Amino acid sequence: MEERKASRKKFWYNDNTVGYIFSLPFIIGFLAFTLIPIAVSMYYSVTDYKLGQTPAFIGIKNYLELLKDERFINSVKVTLIYVVTSVPTKLIFALFVAYLLTQGRRGVTFYRSLYYVPSLIGGSIAVALVWKTIFSRKGLANTILASLGLQKLSWLGDPKLSMGILVLMSAWQFGSSMIIFAAGLKEIPGSYYEAAEIDGANKWQRFLRITLPCLSPIILYNLVMQTITAFMAFTQAFVITQGGPNDATNFYALYVYNHAFKWSNMGYASAMSWLMLVLISVITLILFKSSKFWVFSEADQ
Repeated sequence: MEERKASRKKFWYNDNTVGYIFSLPFIIGFLAFTLIPIAVSMYYSVTDYKLGQTPAFIGIKNYLELLKDERFINSVKVTLIYVVTSVPTKLIFALFVAYLLTQGRRGVTFYRSLYYVPSLIGGSIAVALVWKTIFSRKGLANTILASLGLQKLSWLGDPKLSMGILVLMSAWQFGSSMIIFAAGLKEIPGSYYEAAEIDGANKWQRFLRITLPCLSPIILYNLVMQTITAFMAFTQAFVITQGGPNDATNFYALYVYNHAFKWSNMGYASAMSWLMLVLISVITLILFKSSKFWVFSEADQ
C-alpha cells in the first residue's frame, strides 16, 4: 500500500506529468479542432457528401470535377490577383510607416499603437460593414466626390473598383507587419549607416544598400505570413461584395464556404480545401527557395 502511494505521489510530482497536465488543454483543442477535422475533411474530399446525408465514396471524382468548374478556376484567378496586389501594397505601406516611426520623433509610441489598431479589428464583421457603408451608392466616398463636383461611382458594382476596395481594406490593416518591420529596423547597427554616410551615400542609397538587405529576413517572414493570410481572405468579400459583381471578388475561401454551407456540398468543398492547402504550400515553398537569391545573411559574408 505504501509503495503504491509513493509511486502515485512520484507520478503526480514528476516534471513530465506536470508538463502534460498544463499542455492538456492545448492537446485536446488541437485534436478536437485541428487534427480530427483535417482527417475528416480528407475523407470527405473523396466522397459525395451533402450535409444531412450519408457520405458515398467516389474516389478522386471531386478533384476531377474541380478542373471542369469554371467558377472554381475563376476563384483561383481572382484570389491570385488579390494576393499579388494586396500583399505588396500592405508590406510597402507597413515598411514606409515603420521607417517613419523609427526616426526618433516625438509621440512615436502613441502613433505606433494607433496604427496597430486596424490590424486588431480589421477582420471583424463590424469593420467590413463600415467599409460597405462608406463605399455604398450613398456612402461617404460618393458624398465627397459629389461635393467636389465629380460623378458618383459604383464602387461595389464595378468589378475593378470592388477588387480595389478589398485591396485597400487589406492595406489598411498593416499594423502587425509595421510592428515587425519597426523591430527589425531597430536591430540594424547604426555603424552601417555611419560608414555609408562617410563614404558619401545619400539617404536613398543607404535605404537601398543597407536597410533593405539587412531587413530582408523580416521581409521574407512578413511576405510568407501575409501571403497565407491573403489566400484565406473571406470576411471582406462575404460581407462587402458577396463575391460579386459577376464573381469579380469570389475569393477561394468564399467559394469553399458557399459549397459547404450554402449549397451543402461538403465533399466538394473539402476537395477544394485540400487543393488550397497544396496551392499555399507550393507558393510558400517557392518563396523560401527564392529567398537564397535576395535574403541577406551575415553568415554569407
